[in-house]
Amino acid sequence: MRFYSNGIPYLKDDKTYDGKLVVIEGADGSGRSTQISFLTYWLGINGYATANVGLRRSNLVSNELSKAKEGNTLGKITYELFYATDFADQLENVIIPNIKAGAIVLADRYIFTLIARGVVRGLEREWLEDIYSIALVPDLIFYLDVDPQILVERNFEEKGRLDYWESGQDIGLADNIFDSFMVYQEKIHNEFRFMAEKYGFININGNRSVEEVQHDLREQIAHFLQINDKDNNTKKKSFSFQNILKKIDFIQK
Repeated sequence: MRFYSNGIPYLKDDKTYDGKLVVIEGADGSGRSTQISFLTYWLGINGYATANVGLRRSNLVSNELSKAKEGNTLGKITYELFYATDFADQLENVIIPNIKAGAIVLADRYIFTLIARGVVRGLEREWLEDIYSIALVPDLIFYLDVDPQILVERNFEEKGRLDYWESGQDIGLADNIFDSFMVYQEKIHNEFRFMAEKYGFININGNRSVEEVQHDLREQIAHFLQINDKDNNTKKKSFSFQNILKKIDFIQK
C-alpha cells in the first residue's frame, strides 16, 4: 500500500495486496453515484468483491456533519476538519481493511474534492495537503468533467434546487444562488485542472450519456484489472440503470 506521505503509522505495511482503490471525482450532477452503481454490478458479475465509500458516510461523524450543515453556519476550518475526520474514519475502518481483503473499493469522491473545496474557500493548499497526506494513493482516479450549465440542469432535474454548499453561498460569491453556483463550480473546476497532472487524473467527458461514460470507465478499469470483458456493451437493451438497481437490491436482500 502506498500513502501520499506518512499515512496512518499503525496501519502501514510493505505488503502488496490484491485489493484496489478506484476513485470517481466530479461535481454534484456529474453522475458519479450512477456510474458507481453500474460499476459495482459489472465488477460483481466479473467476480470482484466491491466496497463503496464516499463523503459523509463515516459511522463516526456522518450524522453530526449532516446536522451541522443544515444550519448553513459552519466556518471554513470547522467544515474542512469535519470532512477530514469523516475521511480518516472511513480510511481506517473501510478502505484499508477492504484493500487488504482483496476487494475493489469504489470511492464516490476522495480527498481531491476536499482539497479543492478548501482552496476555493481560502484555506492554504499546503495545510490541506498535509491534513490529507494520510490518504492511500488510489490505483485509478477518474474525473467526470461536466460543464457548469449542464450541472445546473441536472441538479434541477434530480433535486429541483441547487445546494447551498455546492453553490459556495457560504463564501459570498454572488447575490443569488444560480450565479454563485456557476462561479463556485468554475473555481472548483480550475482546482481540479490544477491537480490533474500532479495526481494523475483520467479525464472523462461527463457531458455525454450515462451509457457512453460507463463504457469509457469500464474500458479503462478492464484494461487495468486485465478483465477479458467481452460484454462491455452499454448500448444494449439490458443495460438499464433501473434493471441493475433491482438486481443489486435483490442480491443485497
